[in-house]
Amino acid sequence: MPFRLPALDDLEKKPIVFLLVRMIVGCVFLSEGIQKFLFSDSLGVGRFIKIGIPAPEVMAPFVGVVEIVCGALILIGLFTQLAAVPLIVDMLVAISTTKIPILLEKGFWAMTHEARVDWSMLLGSVFLLLVGGGRWSADVFIARRRGAPKSRGPVA
Repeated sequence: MPFRLPALDDLEKKPIVFLLVRMIVGCVFLSEGIQKFLFSDSLGVGRFIKIGIPAPEVMAPFVGVVEIVCGALILIGLFTQLAAVPLIVDMLVAISTTKIPILLEKGFWAMTHEARVDWSMLLGSVFLLLVGGGRWSADVFIARRRGAPKSRGPVA
C-alpha cells in the first residue's frame, strides 16, 4: 500500500490532531505572554527596548495581553481562527525584528536555530487560521448547542 498524505476530511476524523496543535500553540503563547510580565526586564519592556520596538512601555504589555488572551482562546478552541490572526502578526513582527538581524549578522544557520520556535508558532497559528480548532473545540460545542447544521467549513 503506497503512502499518501491524509486529506482534511481524514484529519477531521482524528480530532486529536487539532487538539494537539491547539495545545502546542496555546500553551506556548500563554506562557510567553505571562513571562512578559513576570520577567519584564529580560522578556517584556527591557527586551522591547533592546530590539528597538517603538513605545516599549506600551507595546510589551500590549503584546503580553494579546498572547495571554489569544493563547487561552486557542487552548479552549474559542474564536480559534480569529485568535490566530493577532498571533500570526505577533510572530511576523518577532521574526522581522529579532531573526532577520541575526541572519544579517551571523548567517543563515544561526538564524534558523534561533527562529525554530518562531517558525513553529507561526505555522501552527496559520494551520489554526486555515482549518479552525477541530471537533473538540468550544467553537464547535457552541455551534452544536445553537443547533447549527454540521459544517463542512474550516471549523468542522
